[in-house]
Amino acid sequence: MSDGRAGASVAPLSLHGPTLTLRYAEPSDAPRMYELAGDERVTQWFSWGPYTHPDQPLAYIESLAGKRERGELLDFLVVHQNDGPIGVTGLSELARRDGRATVGTWFAAPWWGSGANRESKAMVAALAFRVLGINRLTAWANTRNIRSQRALEGAGFTREGVLAGWHRHGDVIHDVVVFRLLRGEWEGGPLSDVPVGVSGAAPDVWNLARPAAPGAG
Repeated sequence: MSDGRAGASVAPLSLHGPTLTLRYAEPSDAPRMYELAGDERVTQWFSWGPYTHPDQPLAYIESLAGKRERGELLDFLVVHQNDGPIGVTGLSELARRDGRATVGTWFAAPWWGSGANRESKAMVAALAFRVLGINRLTAWANTRNIRSQRALEGAGFTREGVLAGWHRHGDVIHDVVVFRLLRGEWEGGPLSDVPVGVSGAAPDVWNLARPAAPGAG
């Protein structure tokens, strides 16, 4: 595993669980992502989507490298060992000073309730707490998205309250439920028991053990 220092040769970051691999999306993945997120059921609670043209997922993929380096978004394609790409998960809203980030995930409808969400959350939590030095993961769920709320609670996240008028989708502003997972809660919770392998290195801005670049949050 590369140390991630400037000028060093850094392998792309990827995570490996019992049935899933998390890796950076590539332009060749755009047709599959268009297929997965062209379903309005998948994106009904999001600020984007559904995809209506293949150029949309391609533009998203091409934006990711810069967002990773700026500490804005650390997204991964979720790849099932038998079914190939099935969704996306990752980290955003990094606050280096406070040691926190937000985890977000979506899956195509056929994989809802399959256990993939729990495994992917375990993989992102292992990256955040074991590798990056993050202390708190935050997650949001629309107040009407009961399935997502139950999934977060089943993965060991704690419900903290409701944020009114928090999230805009199209012309509608939604209330959301906020959930948390702290490092100590993860260490004693069900996600820490899931075996997770990590290859490569994240950009330095995501590693809280390293000094932040000037102006980094």
